[in-house]
Amino acid sequence: MTLEMRNITKSFGANDVLKDIDFSLSGGEICALLGENGAGKSTLMNILGGVLPADRGTISLDGRQVEFRVPGDSLSAGIAFIHQELNLVNDLAVFENMFIGRELKGKFGLLDAKAMCAKCQSVFERMGVDLDPRTMVRDLDASYKQIVEIARALLMEASIIIMDEPTTSLTEPEIQRVFAMMRTLREQGVAMVFISHKLGEVMEICDRYTVLRDGVMVAAGKVSETNTDELARYMVGHEVRTESLRKERILGEEVLRVEDLSQPGRFSHISFSVRAGEILGFTGLLGDGRSELFQAVFGSAGKYQGQIYLMGQPVTVRSTQQAVDLGIGYVPRDRKENGIIKDMSILENGSIVTWPKNAKAGWISWPKVRQAFQREVAGLKIKMDGEERLIGSLSGGNQQKVVLAKWLNAGPKVLIFDNPTQGVDVGAKEDIYDTILDLAHQGMAVVVLSSEAQEIIRICDRAVVMYHGAVQGELRGDEMTDQEIMRLATGGETVERVAVSG
Repeated sequence: MTLEMRNITKSFGANDVLKDIDFSLSGGEICALLGENGAGKSTLMNILGGVLPADRGTISLDGRQVEFRVPGDSLSAGIAFIHQELNLVNDLAVFENMFIGRELKGKFGLLDAKAMCAKCQSVFERMGVDLDPRTMVRDLDASYKQIVEIARALLMEASIIIMDEPTTSLTEPEIQRVFAMMRTLREQGVAMVFISHKLGEVMEICDRYTVLRDGVMVAAGKVSETNTDELARYMVGHEVRTESLRKERILGEEVLRVEDLSQPGRFSHISFSVRAGEILGFTGLLGDGRSELFQAVFGSAGKYQGQIYLMGQPVTVRSTQQAVDLGIGYVPRDRKENGIIKDMSILENGSIVTWPKNAKAGWISWPKVRQAFQREVAGLKIKMDGEERLIGSLSGGNQQKVVLAKWLNAGPKVLIFDNPTQGVDVGAKEDIYDTILDLAHQGMAVVVLSSEAQEIIRICDRAVVMYHGAVQGELRGDEMTDQEIMRLATGGETVERVAVSG
């Protein structure tokens, strides 16, 4: 199937989101759709998926002009949209998820599980996937959940599949599993749109690229004729820094110290400390226990064994409110689930932590709240139409900045970032890095948890590498390399496995 989108234009009020965009796709190719958050990628694909109408422009499939008024029209034409937040029901089996809403029935109106499993198995064989259709979705890892979504699209006879950030929550082996399946589909003539901020993956899996910036198509071409630096420059409109951002700083007193912290089945015998003005990184592979460790430090993971010290004083953190009162802040990795409240405004989301200190007799002083939030908006370069709009009106990168603003307003002694740039574009990523570095220069103790080795290498003074819930080793300065981090993260031996201190 060949897709042609011509002169696609879309505005929301006075905001021109798409301006005469041309986009094409042919069967048997994977095209990367790139751009910063807010560039117009989602709007363009929502028009193709029948979610939004275009103000102007045409869509043609195999030379025939079509119009999609609702998502069902697009799906009937062979176009499937797999969103970043997977639409699977954990408490149903794989085959039940694949047929949900379109169940096959036999005699007397009973569900025909055997027929549905057989059709699922046929799709899995086409994809080269070994998966039992009767497996419960909750028992699948993230990559197989992604594959089930793709299989469901093929079951509905999709010839074009739109994949929105499909690898955001996957480990490297899981990513390679999804890529292998994508290559198989490409050979079978299926066309795919690959939306991602991971430019290395674009170079690995995609044939062509199209870049949007501020609603305008600024570049398109063959992936084999470009590189990640050039793609990043197209996305942001200027050169993007890739050098290490570490700088010598005078470190202050110890802010946070953890001694022999354990939680059975999650992490064991963890010791470390971080000082004022220091950026301490924690990395490893997905499932290494680092998020669970710091959820315990933040009081959101139940009882733990061991001791936490804050400013030299022993503390027992039993709740998130207690952690906030002690001066511990936590920017979670799952922004949509744990970072924002969808039914609240941008201002409310960006200030909720400070409401108690800005309240008197139970009444919040909104002028104080608004003044503090506006200061963070300027410092973090948050792009928005108005602070009273719902948080969902913002791009992912700007939502992440609002979450960060919430904690900066609270003025914590130590701020924990759990995968701070997950799902944000290269420009927003650099803004967040600048903020982290500024906080360290101002004397705040900062902890960064990240699966991206380059992120740790660029901004952290030290890196603690975890493996199966334990500290595998510590690296400092130039010792931090992709190779050495991976060696430790996969269980490689290290000279010393003792307390990690600043």
